[in-house]
Amino acid sequence: MAQRSPAEIRNSIETNRLELAVSIERLRGEVARLTDWRGHVERHRTELTIGAAVVGLVLGARMMRRRRRD
Repeated sequence: MAQRSPAEIRNSIETNRLELAVSIERLRGEVARLTDWRGHVERHRTELTIGAAVVGLVLGARMMRRRRRD
């Protein structure tokens, strides 16, 4: 294995540090995007509305059945 000079080692460390900083910044952006629940609600408003309506109908039907039995 070839020996590297101190300058080459320092350059390598600096390059790795810069690449790591870029990776961390990208990761922060991705985490912020994935955990933005308001954004998810905004993007999927129709699906959430339909899902809430279906759940409401199912629960209402179950309550009506129970009342008829009692």
